[in-house]
Amino acid sequence: MNVQFEKDDIFTRPQTQDAPFVFDDRVAEVFPDMVRRSIPGYYDVLEMTTLFASRFAQPNSCYYDLGCSLGASLWAMDRGIDQPNAELVGVDNSPAMIRRCKVLLKDRIKSPALHLICADVQAVTLANAAMVVLNYTLQFVPQDHRADLVQRIFNGLKPGGALLLSEKVRFEEEQEQAFQVDSYHAFKQFNGYSQMEISRKRNALENVLVPDTIEVHKQRLLQAGFRSVHLWFQYFNFVSLVAVK
Repeated sequence: MNVQFEKDDIFTRPQTQDAPFVFDDRVAEVFPDMVRRSIPGYYDVLEMTTLFASRFAQPNSCYYDLGCSLGASLWAMDRGIDQPNAELVGVDNSPAMIRRCKVLLKDRIKSPALHLICADVQAVTLANAAMVVLNYTLQFVPQDHRADLVQRIFNGLKPGGALLLSEKVRFEEEQEQAFQVDSYHAFKQFNGYSQMEISRKRNALENVLVPDTIEVHKQRLLQAGFRSVHLWFQYFNFVSLVAVK
């Protein structure tokens, strides 16, 4: 979506002490710039979302984006779906994101039905799904609720359907963790963020974004019933997996 957005300068300004990161109007205004500069491979994952949608699309099916933000993954799926009666469903608990998503996706979606829901992804019932996207969202769900959400996604998928799960991860091995985190911080500096901005955002995300290991993700998906789980993308400490029912 070729739309102009403001530059992310949120953390150049003093923050309220101990204030957690929230997806409010300020974040919605700069979100595309924020993810471009702070999520390695974000647009590669988006591009391949279109490819996976073309692979896993089924007739008369739903396609969910849980934590849809401004709708980029919905748009990416829509471009790949070549099956009749597709129904797109985007869910986000940020009113600011949903408001902007409605504006951005207006007249850009070819699928016959688009529903945007402002709600917690844990409260949504999924059904008749050919594909579910959960990109950089599970990491914000409390850890003891993650297995339940993954199970409900599995239950809502049709046989042969797929979950695209993208996340920031951590590594058990200390040297590996240090290398990947240091590389990620260098990536953000390379993209114009100052040390001060990086530090302030890290503090705001502490106890809000809690990453799992790749192995924990794989085991959780397999325990939910997925017949196969594939790590298809890694860029520093950000990964994407496809789980097939």
